[in-house]
Amino acid sequence: MSLIFSRLVTPLIASVSLVLPTSLWAADRMAGATPVAVTEVVSGLDEPWAIDFLPEGGVLISEIDGRLLLVQNGAVTVVKGTPEVWKSGQGGLLDIMIPRDFSESREVFLSYSKPMRGGAGTALGVGRLEGDRLVDFHDLFVMAEGSRKGQHFGSRIVEATDGTIFLTVGERGERDAAQDKTRANGSVLRINRDGTIPADNPFLNDDALPALWSYGHRNPQGAALDGQGQLWVNEHGPQGGDEINLVAKGANYGWPLTSYGENYGGGRFAPQTLEGTEPPAHQWTPSIAPSGYAIYEGDLFPELKGKHLIGSLKFDYISVMDPASWQEEQWSWPETGRVRDIALAPDGAIWFLSVGEGAAYRIAPRD
Repeated sequence: MSLIFSRLVTPLIASVSLVLPTSLWAADRMAGATPVAVTEVVSGLDEPWAIDFLPEGGVLISEIDGRLLLVQNGAVTVVKGTPEVWKSGQGGLLDIMIPRDFSESREVFLSYSKPMRGGAGTALGVGRLEGDRLVDFHDLFVMAEGSRKGQHFGSRIVEATDGTIFLTVGERGERDAAQDKTRANGSVLRINRDGTIPADNPFLNDDALPALWSYGHRNPQGAALDGQGQLWVNEHGPQGGDEINLVAKGANYGWPLTSYGENYGGGRFAPQTLEGTEPPAHQWTPSIAPSGYAIYEGDLFPELKGKHLIGSLKFDYISVMDPASWQEEQWSWPETGRVRDIALAPDGAIWFLSVGEGAAYRIAPRD
């Protein structure tokens, strides 16, 4: 049996509307040579942004307008105690990260666009999930300078193998700020879970932001660890030049000094490569608008081990790539409209959020 959850028009709770056999709700699709069932699990979502799994069962889903949804035990509940967000353009409630020790800590990490003087900036906070409420939610990191521009918040959260936290931050539409190491714009940050700074961060002895891990990014909207614990990000280029980058400690990824993309409307503004900056592991031209990132390490799809799965907001597909060649396979189905996030479930299934369909889907091999 497969549960289909639908949103009710109420600020507090949405509940199960239908429970029907999987065969009526799981579309037959092909993922490469593998027949798969693509099952709608939650429908009626309003611009969903991120999804993560609770160890006791159930999921959390964020919607950009500020709602955090708890999907568990046959109900969809709006979680109380979430932060106020600046909803404008690409800003709002963004990523979710449930840490490995959630069963003991009950902590949930959220990134969001925080209202502040001058507009808004990317922020990272944490609270404890108790029932349907986040308790003692507080910020761990907030950008120092706000902007009224509605783009490029970045905002993916990844728990590193050592328990520290990576946060991606977009350059907020200010190109040159991505090369300013005193600012968070266009960077990957690394902090401890209590908001303090790890003693081995690369720029502690420089005139730089202590949380800075890497810089020269544009708008990293996907981030994931591989089986070796290495951090990968995908990021939006301008007109062309979307990138995949393997993130190294202290590295400069070049934006806007180097890019495979062009100005909107045409015309190059930077060389494709530049000494002293890291070239992308892969780039897309034309742009696919990548968002969401998962590196498959489950058991349901042995043929996907180590492959990278990335959503396309522009061309409505899931990109599947082997990092040995970066040859792209595209999973393009009616359900893959503006794929915002991809996540691996504890059972090895692949879940994704479609903004176009306003739904969360589960992909599993077809029986």
